[in-house]
Amino acid sequence: MPSFPSFCVLVLWSKCRWETIRIGTRDSELALWQAHTVERKLNDLGYKTEIVAVKSTGDIILDKPLYELGITGIFTKTLDVAMITGDVDIAVHSMKDVPTALPQGIVQAAVLERANTLDILVHKGNLDFLNASGTIATGSLRRQAQWLNKYPTHKVVDLRGNVNLRMKKLNEGDWNGAVFAAAGLERINLKPENFINLDWMIPAPAQGAMLVVAMQNDAFTLDALSHLNDIETEIVTYIERQFLKTLEGGCTAPIGALAKYNEDEDTIHFQGVLFSLDGKEKIEIDKIVPIEEWKKLGFYSAQEILNNGGTQLMTEIKNNLKK
Repeated sequence: MPSFPSFCVLVLWSKCRWETIRIGTRDSELALWQAHTVERKLNDLGYKTEIVAVKSTGDIILDKPLYELGITGIFTKTLDVAMITGDVDIAVHSMKDVPTALPQGIVQAAVLERANTLDILVHKGNLDFLNASGTIATGSLRRQAQWLNKYPTHKVVDLRGNVNLRMKKLNEGDWNGAVFAAAGLERINLKPENFINLDWMIPAPAQGAMLVVAMQNDAFTLDALSHLNDIETEIVTYIERQFLKTLEGGCTAPIGALAKYNEDEDTIHFQGVLFSLDGKEKIEIDKIVPIEEWKKLGFYSAQEILNNGGTQLMTEIKNNLKK
């Protein structure tokens, strides 16, 4: 069997490295920031990349076969379709926006190191309303329920759109403030001076983490992305999303979860919470376990919530959301 000179082997390997990885992204500022962050990391490793802007129309008509693939995430659907149809190779998401069940053929390829997990209140310079009546804006059922639990006399109004649009609506509106994920504002330098950390508010599962997904059969891209994966973030977000999946059963609900790894003690501190839509009912769990128990921690924690009144509360939430 003839032997190849070492430089030929190097050339063959380099050709693989020159295969372009197409990164799909929506056209919002935050989505582009996330895509360029992944692009930069891949470029630093020697991979060639291309950013492909996929216009998020919000009204893509899916034929029946694609619907049967389980594309459900309102923020991820457009990019799921682009991946399945071969227009892009990977997609980058805020992990908290990604459904716990990925479409058939799409897999979790990398979870980047987690950023700030906190929610923050952006206000207009006057916090007197916290001790009186006030109006807060958020499009999140989780934030709404937790705010009303702490401030039952306040009014919460709906606020939707990307972070830039929501910030604009806040500035133009007559609300006292609005709740945002700190990480999103920090990433695009939009975090204002007038804010307070809501350290009492349990964040959304996987808040502050970025997820990169790829096609299950794309070995080259999966190998490239494996170098970007942060194992600690992967584990804690797995716990949080397992908790969410076990509780939800496909229903949107006011659920918060946060898992933190303590390196000194080699333990996981997990906090999970389920609220009623109006914030009046609250079922929570707070525990510290050895790291060896991480694989089922989310599941068992959710089961404790369900057995402590959570099953009935989830039924009520589902019925109320159908109205």
